[in-house]
Amino acid sequence: MPYGELELIREIRRKSLRNSEFIRFGIGDDAAVLRPRKGEDLVVTTDFSLEDVHFADFHPPFAAGYRCLARGLSDVAAMGGRPLAAFLSLALSPRWAQDRTKTREFLRGLHAVADQFGVVLAGGDTAGAPGKHTVADIIVVGAVPRGKALLRSGARPGDAIYVTGRLGGAAAEFEALRTDPKAFRKVKPDGMHPHLFPQPRIAVGHRLLKLASSCMDVSDGLSTDLLHLCEASGVGASLHADVIPLAPHSTLDQALNGGEDYELLFTSRRSVPRRINGIEITKIGIVTEGKNVSLLQKGRERRLRRGGWQHLTQENR
Repeated sequence: MPYGELELIREIRRKSLRNSEFIRFGIGDDAAVLRPRKGEDLVVTTDFSLEDVHFADFHPPFAAGYRCLARGLSDVAAMGGRPLAAFLSLALSPRWAQDRTKTREFLRGLHAVADQFGVVLAGGDTAGAPGKHTVADIIVVGAVPRGKALLRSGARPGDAIYVTGRLGGAAAEFEALRTDPKAFRKVKPDGMHPHLFPQPRIAVGHRLLKLASSCMDVSDGLSTDLLHLCEASGVGASLHADVIPLAPHSTLDQALNGGEDYELLFTSRRSVPRRINGIEITKIGIVTEGKNVSLLQKGRERRLRRGGWQHLTQENR
């Protein structure tokens, strides 16, 4: 039996009614009412999750829902923010509207990551998709101390370049998932599955407010995202291939160009510990004068080319 819109809204609302000092009124009115703390700025991000672009038939629906919110939370982490509320606009394809189990698992995954990070689903919208693909749009609202948000534009020559965690794992897992989806049906968000269950570095981002000169998350691939950061800051960079931390079973190409690792890429000229909140921190290069971004590998230096994900210009992963 297919979902009706009111029934779907009631189901989402039942799982989303939670108290929050920040949310005065959430689901149930025409709009949510939010009240930030004194001395805070709000950070707001929005992110599409498109069927056959960000998730496919071989993705467990629970993981698709988890990834939908985790991607937005990673953006808040990159700003040094603490997440407060999320808003979901969900357009179900006819196939998803007919399959209650698939839709419920998607929502269960989204609520799992919301509970993990203390985020309240405070509103959104539902509709039937006009085409054959389900579309989910997530908005996440966070807060940072006033005037302290981490930006991409703060890097300066002489700053060291760092990444959290390990890179390439999401691309490696995606290839394994696409090859043998059945092997991933029972996996859980235990921190060991970077593609299916990315872990937003919220706690690390908060610590970086006192350490980083610039920051962004690694969503499109290190090669693409480092170029984004350098362009925003008006600087160059020298990246050292032999120290880039690779995830198990991944390659340097996957670390540079695979994307969707949702680790943090940041710069600093302060002393940065090797671990922050238990997460490995690795120095991978240096910010330079000019606008040249290079990769030093096996004693040879070459221009770092943008090889990661770019919407509208590449085939979908």
